[in-house]
Amino acid sequence: MKQYDERVDAYIAKAAPFAQPILIHLRNTIHQASPLINETIKWGFPHFDYKGTVCSMASFKAHCAFGFWKSSLMKDPYQIFEKDAMGTMGRVEKMEDIPETKILTEYILEALKLNEEGTKVKKVVTPKAEIAIPSDFASVLNENPRAKQQFENFSPSHRREYLEWITTAKAEATRIKRMSTTIEWLNEGKSLNWKYQR
Repeated sequence: MKQYDERVDAYIAKAAPFAQPILIHLRNTIHQASPLINETIKWGFPHFDYKGTVCSMASFKAHCAFGFWKSSLMKDPYQIFEKDAMGTMGRVEKMEDIPETKILTEYILEALKLNEEGTKVKKVVTPKAEIAIPSDFASVLNENPRAKQQFENFSPSHRREYLEWITTAKAEATRIKRMSTTIEWLNEGKSLNWKYQR
């Protein structure tokens, strides 16, 4: 990776005429903010890195996008971030849509500092909704205490796999067969995907 990458030159050259001055201005502002930042192309558009991605820019038919990789951790004192936008700053259609160079530089330096400090964005894992035990399966479990005990001792994800497998059966005969197989495997202490586990 190097400070200036000819692939970014090519990307800008291929952009729509309205986008070229926007991309050039963003690129220049980023490099003026810090000589430590290097360019690369990831996922087909320019990224600017220093100990991880600092920011990126992209060009489309009618707008450009610019965003900070760790925008969720940044302060945003000038309220330039738009939520739910592809780029942190939303649609950039003209030069006037870009914050003043002084402001943008502050943001770039903050993003750079987050990378310098090794600050990570915490991944938010949304737990899957609980699947209720269907009454017919609950009855079958009650008739098989050993299988029921094994089912209750399984992790929520293993229980969910069995419940999804049973409840997604399209035909009643398939559902009955799956419940029967489930009881058999539970009695043997097996999870649904036991064949693929080593």
